[in-house]
Amino acid sequence: MASKSKFSTSRERATHPLVWCGAIICTILTIAVIIGGIVTFIGYLVIHPRVPYVSVMDAHLDHIQIDYAGILEIQVTILIRAQNGNEKAHASFSDSSYSLSLNREVVAQLVAPPFEVGKNSSVDFNYVVPSSPIPLRPDQAEDVDAGLKKDLIIFDLKGSSRVRWRIGSLGSVRYLCRLDCQLRFHPLNGTYIPSRCSSKAK
Repeated sequence: MASKSKFSTSRERATHPLVWCGAIICTILTIAVIIGGIVTFIGYLVIHPRVPYVSVMDAHLDHIQIDYAGILEIQVTILIRAQNGNEKAHASFSDSSYSLSLNREVVAQLVAPPFEVGKNSSVDFNYVVPSSPIPLRPDQAEDVDAGLKKDLIIFDLKGSSRVRWRIGSLGSVRYLCRLDCQLRFHPLNGTYIPSRCSSKAK
């Protein structure tokens, strides 16, 4: 018995033009994404962008006094540096605000207006922070008195600054520089005990 052969018509074999168009568009998009990635990578290697950061460079405890009623008076000088290590881009800093605390009591607020840092440059802010008389709770007063006797006073410095800089033709980048560290002093002579206090990644 002769077998029956099955034949396909040309209409069944033909691929719809819309399918071809979709395939071509997907191919073009894939190639564009690959080329864009290569260009971005090469641009990064050429420009080698560095994230701007802020750091405490130096400090001094100018004055600290607490009376029998638990009223605290202090004055601290803090040098904060905004650093831009990019050789091809300026950096803009804004909303710079840092709180200085002693025994969980905010004693001063450090702020700066918007400013620019040039290419491969830095800007220093020398904050002289006098505080108004601050009434402390008995436990806080005891902690400060104990620190004075040990010749070690520890402040907490927390805050941030918004930074924006342009990476060549790759576009602008926004970043939040955060500080969260302790500042240690010898109250007998006011000297600062150097320690790492920077938003720069380790």
